[in-house]
Amino acid sequence: MKPGKVRPIALCVFRHRGRILVAEGYDVVKDEVFYRPIGGKIEFGERGAETIVREVKEELDLDVTNVRYLGTLESIFEYDGQKGHEICLIYDGKFVDEAVYTQDGLEAVEDDESLYVAIWKDFEDFLYSTAPLYPEGLYELLEKVR
Repeated sequence: MKPGKVRPIALCVFRHRGRILVAEGYDVVKDEVFYRPIGGKIEFGERGAETIVREVKEELDLDVTNVRYLGTLESIFEYDGQKGHEICLIYDGKFVDEAVYTQDGLEAVEDDESLYVAIWKDFEDFLYSTAPLYPEGLYELLEKVR
């Protein structure tokens, strides 16, 4: 995050049998575990759907199909003590390799070469969980387009 800049991102919600694929994050300042769908920064000249295809290939080494726009959320937040502002294009998509849906977690690599695991979580858990689903408003958006 660059301070004082609005960052356009595209996030993809992969759904299967009541679960969604999310990356688990941790904010050390807030001492908070949180979850967020897979995606990343939209590059200049790139459409949001293209960002999804590129980011999933870069981070998970998987191919995506049926990328479908769901809506836009504006996220003004604080992470690790830094203020952030993102315009989030939210998409739905499917993995070409259906075996992905049977795995508990998927190893992934961020742009900075750091590793993380994307996990399948029951969507309904976010209604009662103390660990939020970000960006704010995503749960409600997904409820509308169910």
